[in-house]
Amino acid sequence: MKIRRWLSRYAIFIALALEFVVVSLTTGAFFTEANLGNVLRQNAFTAILAAGMTFVILTGGIDLSVGSVVGLAGVVCADVLVRGGSVPIAFAAGALVGLVTGLANGFAVTALRIPSFLVTLSTMLIVRGAAFKYTDARTITNLPPAFASLSSGVAVAAVMGVVFVAAWFVLGRMALGRHVYAVGGNEQAAWLTGIRVHRVRWFVHGCCGLCAGIAGVLVASRLSAGYPRAGEYYELDAVAAVVVGGTSLFGGRGSIWGTLGGAFFIGIVNNALNLFHVSTYDQLMVKGGVLLAATSLDRWREHD
Repeated sequence: MKIRRWLSRYAIFIALALEFVVVSLTTGAFFTEANLGNVLRQNAFTAILAAGMTFVILTGGIDLSVGSVVGLAGVVCADVLVRGGSVPIAFAAGALVGLVTGLANGFAVTALRIPSFLVTLSTMLIVRGAAFKYTDARTITNLPPAFASLSSGVAVAAVMGVVFVAAWFVLGRMALGRHVYAVGGNEQAAWLTGIRVHRVRWFVHGCCGLCAGIAGVLVASRLSAGYPRAGEYYELDAVAAVVVGGTSLFGGRGSIWGTLGGAFFIGIVNNALNLFHVSTYDQLMVKGGVLLAATSLDRWREHD
């Protein structure tokens, strides 16, 4: 039983190391400075999204709106820039879009008592429509060159590091983090012990939205444009990263570092598929298979 528990906790890091070795040996293009930098930049977005998603899933919820928030945050950020705003102000505007959306999700889940799946499914459509409405379905271009520097490898790694260290501190070193785990483990018991369950759910959805807003700004920087379709299917990658990383979909169990490992495990899978010239349609099927395998593993861990 101890071996099984150990494997359950550290399996993602073992799998990530094995994946790295196998892909490095099977294609010479993988272990190059240019490709590794590309892997870092591309998967930092997913990792940041997954960090926020971890908070929600730890409470037994889910947020399907994060991909749409990426699109809306990106176009709002880009619009601020073309109107003469500075990069810090544009960054703050994009992050604020995510935070407000997350808090709105938290309000609907707590005050209206609607399951998070239905709330965020609805928000996903509303926010995506808002992104198209905001831009009249056009891409916002002619952004200042300084904005593109946000998506450089060093800057993206720094932002991702700050997000994960902050998440680790909250979940592992603060009473609020223990409350998040408690609500996911048993909401009724958490309420009976005096934990303000509604505030915890507001907090986790706000964190998830904030991370999506930050990711949206970085994606816009990467594209050097505000693209209203940006972030499509990102919610699937984020959920898969969280579950592959060892966080239970039923709540109450998981770690933020496991999520980071899960994000890069999936990211390297995507990168390897591209290097092997696998078609986009086949890649979607592989992603679906990975998500199915992850949820099956989650069920196995529940019986640990």
